[in-house]
Amino acid sequence: MLTRPEWLGCFAKCSGRRVRDCVLGEGSISPKLEAICSLDGCCDHREMVANDEMLRYWTRVMDAAGAMLFGRRTYELMEDAWPQVARDPKATPSNRDWAKKLEAKPKYVVSTTRRDFPWSNTHHVEGDLTRAVKALKKATPRGLLVGSPQLSAALQRLDLVDEYRFVAHPVVAGHGPFLFSGLQPSLRLKFVAAARLKSGIVALHYRRRQRLKLVHPLVSVRRADIDPLLRCGVYPSTKDAAA
Repeated sequence: MLTRPEWLGCFAKCSGRRVRDCVLGEGSISPKLEAICSLDGCCDHREMVANDEMLRYWTRVMDAAGAMLFGRRTYELMEDAWPQVARDPKATPSNRDWAKKLEAKPKYVVSTTRRDFPWSNTHHVEGDLTRAVKALKKATPRGLLVGSPQLSAALQRLDLVDEYRFVAHPVVAGHGPFLFSGLQPSLRLKFVAAARLKSGIVALHYRRRQRLKLVHPLVSVRRADIDPLLRCGVYPSTKDAAA
């Protein structure tokens, strides 16, 4: 029976609004990615710390969302284990709480090989991923938690993720799979907050640096427009800003 909170996988909260549509001054946007990893970046759930505190954390994360979005493989791991836990009188309170809430939560599964999903409140997602995520977000005001490393990486490549929450476990795995392996180009993130759990797990919150509108090289730029960019580190010098 599956009771490890690490089977929760990798979660991304997606709004359907693309990061590249945002510019400085518009304020923050809402897509978020939640991921577990070791200190060396491994996201193999079998290497992570399993305890009730971690499971309660993920339950709070799920409570804040309107629905779950899974890749097929991660969904099948959930489907094989958590319905049993929800009905097991011997399960711990934190496990049963997560299992019951997961069962009640709307669940969407991206799959090209499977169409039948008998687990309660489960729906099939097919077709263009970008359009599907945007449509789901429009129908889910509280947002989506997207599960599975591969699906989360695909959303990142589509530029649909804005905020990143990495839950780092006090483990050095020495092997993969790794988060965002082969990512191009690399991401530059802005630190927002951090929290330490009693077990030594650290929850890190970052926000992706928002993109600037391109300024035509023939358009003059006032020093007053450049100074805020220099202060926040977007450009190291006035010379670079004008280049």
